Amino acid sequence: MTAGSDAVQDLLPLVFAAPNEALTKAESVLRHRPEPLHASVAHQVIGIWQRDFGDLRLALRHLRRARNWAARAGSADREADVLATLGVALVHSGRTRQGLDALGQGVRRGTGHTRARVLFRRAYCWWVLGHHKEALEDVRRAVPVLRQAGDVIWTARALTLRATVHLALGAVERAEADFASAEDLWAVTDQEHDKADAVESRGLAAFRSGDVPAALRLLDEAEERYAKLGTPTFMLSIRRCEVLMAAGLAAEALAEADTAIAELDSIGGQSTRKAELLLAAARAARQADDPATATARAGLAVRLFAGQRRTWWEAHARLVLLGARHAAGKASRRLVADAAAVAERLTGLGAPTAPEAYLLAGRIALDLGRTADAEPYLAVAARSRRGGPPLARMTGWAAQALRARAAGSTRGVLEACRRGLAVLDDHRMTLGASELRARATAQGAELAALAQQAALRSGGPRRLLVWSERWRATVLSAPPTRPPADPALLSHMTAYREIAARAEETRMEGRPVPALEREQRRLERAIRSRTLHMRGEAHDDDTRFDVGRLLDQLGDVVRLVELAVVDGRVQVLLCGQGRVRRFEAGRLTAAETEADHVQAGLRRLAHPGAQARLPLVEAAGRRLEELLLGPAAAHLGDGPVVIVPPGRLHRVPWALLPSLRERVVSVSPSASSWLRARETRPPWGGRKVLVRGPGLATGGAEVTRLAARYSGATVLEHRDASVPRVLAELDGAGLAHIAAHGTFRTDGPMFSSLRMADGPLIVHDFERLGRSPYRIILSCCDTARFATVGADELLGLVTALLPLGTAGVVACSAPVNDEAVVPLMLALHEGLAQGLPLPEALRDARAAMPDDALHRATGWAFTAFGAA
Repeated sequence: MTAGSDAVQDLLPLVFAAPNEALTKAESVLRHRPEPLHASVAHQVIGIWQRDFGDLRLALRHLRRARNWAARAGSADREADVLATLGVALVHSGRTRQGLDALGQGVRRGTGHTRARVLFRRAYCWWVLGHHKEALEDVRRAVPVLRQAGDVIWTARALTLRATVHLALGAVERAEADFASAEDLWAVTDQEHDKADAVESRGLAAFRSGDVPAALRLLDEAEERYAKLGTPTFMLSIRRCEVLMAAGLAAEALAEADTAIAELDSIGGQSTRKAELLLAAARAARQADDPATATARAGLAVRLFAGQRRTWWEAHARLVLLGARHAAGKASRRLVADAAAVAERLTGLGAPTAPEAYLLAGRIALDLGRTADAEPYLAVAARSRRGGPPLARMTGWAAQALRARAAGSTRGVLEACRRGLAVLDDHRMTLGASELRARATAQGAELAALAQQAALRSGGPRRLLVWSERWRATVLSAPPTRPPADPALLSHMTAYREIAARAEETRMEGRPVPALEREQRRLERAIRSRTLHMRGEAHDDDTRFDVGRLLDQLGDVVRLVELAVVDGRVQVLLCGQGRVRRFEAGRLTAAETEADHVQAGLRRLAHPGAQARLPLVEAAGRRLEELLLGPAAAHLGDGPVVIVPPGRLHRVPWALLPSLRERVVSVSPSASSWLRARETRPPWGGRKVLVRGPGLATGGAEVTRLAARYSGATVLEHRDASVPRVLAELDGAGLAHIAAHGTFRTDGPMFSSLRMADGPLIVHDFERLGRSPYRIILSCCDTARFATVGADELLGLVTALLPLGTAGVVACSAPVNDEAVVPLMLALHEGLAQGLPLPEALRDARAAMPDDALHRATGWAFTAFGAA
């Protein structure tokens, strides 16, 4: 590049508009033996690129050369500008004192417009260091000068920085006003990198105002803009981690932070960003119940922040470190004192997170039995319940609940828990994606546990039932937000289906499919990303649980057994005959272990020749009954039984338990869900739909037989069994039977699927239905498997159907023998033809099977859900 002075000066704004182009042109300038002024600009441009996107050591080398060339050129303003850029790089490298000295020199040497730009960059460094008062003061001095000079770009940058500082201090409305003003200015520039940063900042503001879907959408948009420019996105990763944690996606936040740290290390990037990423990783690990990782990441972050003289950040890292140590089981008077000291420091810094630190100090003191010491800390933390973002208010209500428990006030505990969970309800309903709604409930797990403990201590089984229901299967209480008619989303889903089908065919041919699997994962990420952007829809339904209404519906014959887990032990709440009784059973962990043994046994019994294992599986069923029902098993009466298990026990084959083996048994995620299913009316006309997917060992033999039974049924098989056609026919049907291979995805439950002719029919597809079938039978392996997320929520095929109008489902919790399934399904439909509900028809179908291990195991593997 050999253009004149103006062209070389234009490289400085270009580095934020088109960074890679600016780098290339700056390197070209240096190859042509430029004059000192031009050499200074070129080295500064290369230094900025390396500082923000590359190796910080190279950045410092180029910026020092830029300073030297500026001195030779004899331009004080040029030297001041370079000193400001050098100061930012030194601060990012952890050399805080040197960086502030360089910035101070820049302020003193610069004049007018240039000095205002230097002040902006010093303000930026004050923000990085956590000195928010100083940052606001420097911006206050810079903005009028930049505006008067007509400097649109730097005025927009200054307003964006001021907004970001306001957000750090919790002043969301001020931040949003500054972001809006900055965005108006960016609209008339070609600064593409700054525009991407503005979108990212709007995402942060949306998050701070409580709009998680908008935050995710804006951060994704910013990432797309950065990708077009070819620039790394470390600050974006930090902000996305924060949003992901608020959405209950802590494991994903940890993975994102660790990936960014590795990438930053590989290029010798900014030490300040590494410290912030370590803090994000520590917070995510703490939320993901991984205190060892949280301790390691937070400890390193504390050391880096201390070395960088970043008091604000160091205090936040120490809070996470102390919380991780407490989560690992450590409690001492020293830990209380440390938490209190961090709380006082955060208060002095004006940090919105100070209540979290006071709550931690109070919790540790309570663990030590030092109630009097805990009270003042909890009292300060409880003040945050009155205002601020939802999660901050929940911190306050948790503190208030702990105060009430320490004072022995059951009423106070329950009131605080009720108020806190109501805040979380409001937050959850802003989320459109059922996955996010489910995962967000984790934020209320402590309040729900405190309420259940208080209800158990108060001795009333009805009260314990109400609180067990209060936070059980809440995601199913309202239909999910329908995915938008988004052309990009529909295109991604079609492409995903095609790629998944091609991958399956290639695997069956025995050939590797790495390229197809990579493309499938990419499309899964794109589909999930767009669904997470959906905002929630308000629902006017009164979802309060009424014990009297439940008992009226149960009558004198039906029993509902709700299993509540309090302090790790199963509490059996037996409902029926107008009353609720409580029995104590075994430990949840022991029941989970036994359930795993049963599942392993059923998998073996699905193959011929495993008859010898039948007594072992039946013995495991007896042990499960003792652990799960205990003395309640003797009080079940003779009528139908509805089981409402906690999420971690939904894979239990309930028909295997001796006291349930000959009974009519159904399972429901909650008593409220069972009531809704019981009161759901079948659609007019009662259309019947029979679907046969490809690749079944029996060829889906029962579908052919059922087609003869139901002469007017719609039969979809071969090419007709495509996902669009199947969804169209399922919508509003009275009865659907799907014979297809089922796949449960532990790594992505919303991509659990049924195999159709053109690829997988996934959970996201079901959520597009206007109304799911009133009754649906899934004669497929693993269709009754779920992922347990959040407080006690379930994600899977069955739970996608229940809020959409399905009142009854028959599905399978284990791999089964295809040939043994056929007679079971035919017998099941025989019962339906006689007018029986699904649970009773399934009971009779089991009884009609041959009395051998293969057929008995097949019958046990299927469960009836709901009440139809």
